[in-house]
Amino acid sequence: MSDTPRIRFSHFVEQFPELALPITLGEDTVRRISKETPPLPSRMVDQFLIPLEPTQVNEEFTEFIACLRLPEADNYVGIIYWRADLAQYHYTLVTLNPKTEEVIDRLILAGTSYDGAELTQTTAAITEALMIYQVSGQGQGGQKFDYQASASTARRFQVADSGKIIEL
Repeated sequence: MSDTPRIRFSHFVEQFPELALPITLGEDTVRRISKETPPLPSRMVDQFLIPLEPTQVNEEFTEFIACLRLPEADNYVGIIYWRADLAQYHYTLVTLNPKTEEVIDRLILAGTSYDGAELTQTTAAITEALMIYQVSGQGQGGQKFDYQASASTARRFQVADSGKIIEL
């Protein structure tokens, strides 16, 4: 067991600024947010964010930024963070039980990824009623991204009072 003291959950949550909704999460959003938000300490990333990630994190090539906190709720704490890796970055919404610190739900909201053949870009808008509108488009790699509405997909979600993220 490590001699390093654990960081309080409440201190971790405080690192996520309360931004006014509605907000759109797109390619440039993280640049605006990161100018006002200091980087998360590596101990905080290790203790709280790495366990939330379903894929392996190569700390040498991965960056996390605390983007925002959803408005206060009785049954959950909602945070959105940005994760950048080689050839991809994503905004992720996680809802957590404030008493047990356990994950209630998790959803990749927006971002860009490239699999070697296809580039996928997703943008999301979050309303005051915690409705999430997500639009994704794909294009062939190696070319300038050419958005085609006919090839895009749209999805809607809502954050329920329980903290579950429900697709509508």
